[in-house]
Amino acid sequence: MINSSCKISNLRLVSSVAFREVCNVTRSAKQSRQFCNFHYISCSKTRAIQGPSCRKEISLEWKRHFVLINNAKTPDTFGTRLVSLKSQYSSLAVLKRIESLPKGTLKTMKIDNELMMKILTPEVKQLASLFEKNGYELRLAGGPVRDLLVGKIPVDLDFATTATPEQMKTMFEAEGIRMINTKGEQHGTITARINDKENFEVTTLRIDVVTDGRHAEVEFTTNWELDAARRDLTVNSMFLDLNGEVQDYFNGAEDLRLRKVRFVGDAEQRIQEDYLRILRYFRFYGRLSVDSDKHEQQTLDAIRRNMQGLQRISGERIWMELKKVLTGNFSKELMLRMLDLGIAPYIGLPEKPDTDEYKIICERMEDLKLSVNPITLLTALLKTEKDALALNARLKLSAYERDLCLFLILHRKTTVMENSIRPFQRLLIFSKSKATDTRQWVEEVMKYDGATGLLEEFKNWQSPKFPVSGNVLIENKVPGGRAMSRVMNELKDIWIESNFTATTDELVSSLPQILEKISANKSNK
Repeated sequence: MINSSCKISNLRLVSSVAFREVCNVTRSAKQSRQFCNFHYISCSKTRAIQGPSCRKEISLEWKRHFVLINNAKTPDTFGTRLVSLKSQYSSLAVLKRIESLPKGTLKTMKIDNELMMKILTPEVKQLASLFEKNGYELRLAGGPVRDLLVGKIPVDLDFATTATPEQMKTMFEAEGIRMINTKGEQHGTITARINDKENFEVTTLRIDVVTDGRHAEVEFTTNWELDAARRDLTVNSMFLDLNGEVQDYFNGAEDLRLRKVRFVGDAEQRIQEDYLRILRYFRFYGRLSVDSDKHEQQTLDAIRRNMQGLQRISGERIWMELKKVLTGNFSKELMLRMLDLGIAPYIGLPEKPDTDEYKIICERMEDLKLSVNPITLLTALLKTEKDALALNARLKLSAYERDLCLFLILHRKTTVMENSIRPFQRLLIFSKSKATDTRQWVEEVMKYDGATGLLEEFKNWQSPKFPVSGNVLIENKVPGGRAMSRVMNELKDIWIESNFTATTDELVSSLPQILEKISANKSNK
């Protein structure tokens, strides 16, 4: 059924059921030998291939991935193929994965030449020249392409390449180029530092062969469409060569123009590959959309069905994405939409978050044009310290964020009860935390309460240095330990009530009364 002039026994093809369309390939005998001796595909049904010609039966579905084109400079880089030589997976697993990926249609367009010139630094040109010299393709991928299409100069340039990590390492070492941050190598990413000036992440094109909703085991490929097909969103699936041509397989440029956020192919499949993509969807919606809550219903349905998958994602990864949602556009609407879809129990929020309070705080921040820490907005959904501790346990907040959350719950609405900065001055003076941290927490409370007048007053107030030290107390025969600590706190109270004007001598003169008070309290106990 399948013929070839290549007399080999290890070239095996998927069963004839999968192959329907005939593709005639005309090539020289030398090219035929190079191709046929290169690669094999294993499957449940195998057969040796022998015969008089190089005709291959290839299905419409498979043809796009294994089109036999002579783009090779050597037999080792011939055609479109997988390039990992030490795969732990059977070729059948890889092919099944390929078959499940969405199929794209390549569209190309040009980036404005003036914009391109702004990113073609000497370091970028050197990197591109190195890959070209060694016969590997190099293109910008994802975010930089998206930015350039909307006329923005990208801050970071991420590259994709047909070279494997090993090939990149060999190439960089030969040129004396330093490589840093080797953690990404297992996923195909090498970070090169060019001219000791710029760092560039370069990632091998890959297929996510096995996914568990959190991580992926990958196979490397030289097929740009396959790499685009495994990406999360259409607007992140485009490539750009350094001549300014965009390669767009999944209509990402049009979606970007229309400000639409869509998954590549089937939303449910993309989400199940990595459940964090739920939060990434909402983050990019906030970044790109012009409508606060105009989602495609099928996308929302897919998210709702798979929301429980977030329980498999680490708290750190969830918080990293959630922070970006909370600090982006439409943070109120997006958070409420996620809560409606059932996200609360999977990110450490109570079963019934306080959405009414959250709406009030978001609208207050918008009306007053106040920028707040993302944890401040999230705290609006909480009611008790217990809620805050549960949130911290799930999201693994930093100590600063955890303490800010607790501080807000304890002290929000203080300005409603007392329209003065005095309670907050007291908090700052008596705080056991870093003074700079406590000051920032107080400012977040004032923003939360909408007390802009008190906020400005507090910002302009600088805490004076307390005029009594431990040595002064020792000199005045104050006993050490807890007694000294209590005396110090009493003196601070007096100092605060004097509006911070009491001098050292005036405070020391209060010591007999303070010591007598402490002694009397002990006797009463």
